[in-house]
Amino acid sequence: MLSTDIVDPLFTIFEGVSFMLVEGKHYRTIWPNKDLSGVIIIDQTLLPFEFKLGELTSLDEVVEAIKFMRVRGAPLIGVTGAYGIAIALTNNSTDQSLTDAKKKLIESRPTAVNLSWAVNLVFDQLKKEVRSNRASMAWKLANKLANEDIKTNQSIGEFGLKLIHKVKKSRINILTHCNAGWLATIDYGTALSPIYKAFKEGLDIHVWVDETRPRNQGMNLTAWELGQENIPHTIITDNAGGLLMQRGEVDFVIVGADRISIDGNVCNKIGTYLKALAAKTHKIPFYVAAPLSTIDSSYHDENNLFDIECRDEDEILKIKGMDASNNLTEVKIGYSSAYNPAFDITPAKYVSKIICEKGIYNPSDIREALE
Repeated sequence: MLSTDIVDPLFTIFEGVSFMLVEGKHYRTIWPNKDLSGVIIIDQTLLPFEFKLGELTSLDEVVEAIKFMRVRGAPLIGVTGAYGIAIALTNNSTDQSLTDAKKKLIESRPTAVNLSWAVNLVFDQLKKEVRSNRASMAWKLANKLANEDIKTNQSIGEFGLKLIHKVKKSRINILTHCNAGWLATIDYGTALSPIYKAFKEGLDIHVWVDETRPRNQGMNLTAWELGQENIPHTIITDNAGGLLMQRGEVDFVIVGADRISIDGNVCNKIGTYLKALAAKTHKIPFYVAAPLSTIDSSYHDENNLFDIECRDEDEILKIKGMDASNNLTEVKIGYSSAYNPAFDITPAKYVSKIICEKGIYNPSDIREALE
């Protein structure tokens, strides 16, 4: 169900207030409805053309929202998975319902480790609870994860801001890939959090926004976010970053992550690896901002014990936009077969620093943050 006439996002179940604005109003990316029968989300598949809220009231609707990227971004889908379990247990609190919910949610998107991390964390605690307490406990756990995500992202922003202060230029040019802003989290964002903080401090910030084909998360989401905050930015094609670095027009690159190995390899949106290669060639810092929940302790060296999600070829062969009559439409732009891996892996040697809620680490030292 989609509507723009849904409960206010800041009712009292939350701690504090949200930071990010949409046309002057504070929002989170997900929150419970008032009777705890479901959650409200921002349907990100419609941005930047239409801001619309959706209500998810069943486990199947949550799985569909994750799978088809109505909600997306590693931290957000993790919290969404936790809310999905709460919704499932509200309707049926049996062991079988809990186990089925866990399986369906984890399988909805395989690459981002935050989803399995959050779902397993909630599952392990709820399995010990008596059935009569499970639903209420599930909502409390999901809300706790949402609030903790915001605090984590605020910390990432503070640590990342220290790296921005090291750039001794009147105007600071930052390049980012995909969307690692508040739309990818509950609020603030990961890679964009330091940028928001720097801008609010009065620093002269300009962001080069990769379009991020094939789903255009940079153009549709990152640029939209930055526009809401009036932060100067310019959309570029995915292939333009190397030229800008060659010309000295990029001071550093900052991206998010969907999974980080214990020794600092970074799995992120397809195209990240190429940006890291170009940055290394031109001696430009390449930073990764992500919560500790993104680190997979079983992933190290070339031991990639996870699937790199390969999505439908139509994401490449079709494109969505506004027609001359301002109607949202989709057109086909190609007819050949297409290969559409959603992520790539950047080896640790191309990563300058990893920024998490505990501080700034060399990739080889990220294990210390967990310990």
